[in-house]
Amino acid sequence: MSGVLVTGATGRVGRHVVALLREAGAEVVPFSRSMGELTDPGSLPLDGVEAVFLVWPFATAEGAWALVEAVAGRVRRVIYVSSAALRDHEREVERLIEESGTEWTFLRPHAFAANALRWARQVRAGVVRGAYGAAAAPVVHERDIAAVAVRALLDDGHHGAVYSPTGPELISQADQVRIISEVTGIPARWEDVPLDRARAGLLAEGWPPEVVEEVFRAQAADPPPVTADVEEVTKAPARTFREWAAEHADDFRAVPELPLMMRTARIHRFGDASEIVRDDVPTPRPGPGEVLVEVAATSFNPSEVGLRSGLLPEVFQASLPHTLGWDVSGTVVEAGPGATALAPGNRVFGLVSGAAAEYVVAPADVLARAPESIPLADAAAVPVAGLTAWQAVHEHARIAPGQRMLINGVGGGVGLFAVQFAKQAGAHVIATASPRSAEAVRRLGADEVVDYTADPLPGDMDVLLNLVPIPEGTAEGLAGLARSIVTIATPIEGGTHFVARNDPRHLAEIAALIDKGELVVEVAESHPLSELPQIHRRAESGDIRGKITIYP
Repeated sequence: MSGVLVTGATGRVGRHVVALLREAGAEVVPFSRSMGELTDPGSLPLDGVEAVFLVWPFATAEGAWALVEAVAGRVRRVIYVSSAALRDHEREVERLIEESGTEWTFLRPHAFAANALRWARQVRAGVVRGAYGAAAAPVVHERDIAAVAVRALLDDGHHGAVYSPTGPELISQADQVRIISEVTGIPARWEDVPLDRARAGLLAEGWPPEVVEEVFRAQAADPPPVTADVEEVTKAPARTFREWAAEHADDFRAVPELPLMMRTARIHRFGDASEIVRDDVPTPRPGPGEVLVEVAATSFNPSEVGLRSGLLPEVFQASLPHTLGWDVSGTVVEAGPGATALAPGNRVFGLVSGAAAEYVVAPADVLARAPESIPLADAAAVPVAGLTAWQAVHEHARIAPGQRMLINGVGGGVGLFAVQFAKQAGAHVIATASPRSAEAVRRLGADEVVDYTADPLPGDMDVLLNLVPIPEGTAEGLAGLARSIVTIATPIEGGTHFVARNDPRHLAEIAALIDKGELVVEVAESHPLSELPQIHRRAESGDIRGKITIYP
């Protein structure tokens, strides 16, 4: 066999074809877009070429006839990578090759294992979201496709063959994420989301609508069969998805190339939830002492309703336009001069203004290392709520073992952390909750749960921690329930009212408790950035329970 022309030589399959051909001692003529266009057959280096590995990277067959005619007149053998989907343009290219008079072999692979690389950012965030998590496919290692192609290029006996190379097993999308997590050491899970949300996500990434629908149809259908084509042609077993994931582990950990623009959720004036708009703005760069964080998630805090509405400007200071979001968890992707405590690749969390975005700049010294045992996106539920609960229990209430503590309103994020911190401090915890929150409150350690919708609040408490607004004229009733009162909502006469401060040392202690398994982080809901206005509206109507994270 003389020279072999490899089109798409730098692509996922083509680069392996080039490498395997060279290992076999073949003369390789690599061809990529930087060298010319397939639609311009005159640019193909066909001198001395006897076989062609052909990838047609277009969504139509327009121009394919001229290419096939030019190749067929010069070479003896063509191996064409089609697909199991056999779309109209692929079918047409196959027909043109069949009728060209040259030897041919078609490869119709199923899902590429390499398609999982599109999840890299979500894997770093710890949650991969999509539809049909249970949808299984015999995903194939791109090197196995190349290995089949090389045998068909170099050996006789493959003319007229149609191979459907697959991996050795059916594997679901959820299991792919699980394996990636195990191999990379990054805590990550699959999360099924409604089809409409999954569709919107792919469209936002720039996927053509017809491709999106084709993907969903395939995922909803019965899985394709596993074939033995790889082993029969190459005399070696097909590689597993776990092998592929191990080879590409660094690709999931890698710091991404920064985009010029990023998505944000901003307000340009104070008002109702309709003032929250999606803005594409330039991706910021860190200054001295700062780091740029790829946001895994932010979270919703009820106090953001006050900021958005323009209430209490002395507390919620914000110049307009203003990017929402205070909580952040994410990965450092760039460090500015002097920011030596953090480096690209570090997983962090903290309290930073403007976190409702794909990237955010923060002073390095306001961030802490994120917990390692939970998905990074879940860590966004911690900073505001966790710091508030920590400071309420340990600094203001100064809970001691054996004290009786009443926590009023534990259905939100602060309450769920406060219950746990108070129990760790040795308190007897009595929590008020609605019936729908009672089970979660007990699970996190409350000794008693009072249904505030039906029962009176108990008295003779050592400490009352109030976490909810109190209707006008009723604060006096709470004042007599405990010898010491701490409140983060409505001020109560004789009590301590406070707003939590950012303290990375406290965050580091909280992260350590999470990694020891002594503190549970529960995320009630997760929503994309585009749904933030709806979350604000729900909060204003009282329809929020637990902690909600928001992902870009």
